[in-house]
Amino acid sequence: MTAKVAGELALLLRIVDEAYERKAWHGPNLRGSLRGVAVEEAAWRPGPDRHNIWELSVHAAYWKYANRRRLTGEKRGSFPYKGSNWFARPDSPTEKAWRADLRLLDDEHRRLREAIARIPARRLSQRSAGSRHRVDTLAYGIAAHDVYHAGQVQLVKRLFRDRTTRLGRG
Repeated sequence: MTAKVAGELALLLRIVDEAYERKAWHGPNLRGSLRGVAVEEAAWRPGPDRHNIWELSVHAAYWKYANRRRLTGEKRGSFPYKGSNWFARPDSPTEKAWRADLRLLDDEHRRLREAIARIPARRLSQRSAGSRHRVDTLAYGIAAHDVYHAGQVQLVKRLFRDRTTRLGRG
């Protein structure tokens, strides 16, 4: 691996890590935005037909899974929930189920990161199997996806907390 390509791969890993769990200049990353969120807050919906924090979290886990599959050539079917993209969460939410889905997000991040770290240098600028995007684009794209949804989580948390304060619960 040339020094240039090794540097590109290291940069991709740094971007993916900062967007998910490492300190970043832009404020909370996705994992940081989810820290301290209890099940009531995670399941709260800001309006009809709007996603809640829990759904945003599982959605992010799904796309880490989908991009990992594209990077590794793995077949579909190993994500723990049926369907794709958005997943309805339990009608009767529990803290245990919420924590399990946060672990799913962590696990999918680790698996994606490991897949990125194993990318041969020659593949970084090639199209990924089953995708019209380049391998490096999938890597920095998932980082942008994490930061985007971290912002949504922060907004939904603020709406929830403002609502509970207005209702005299805060």
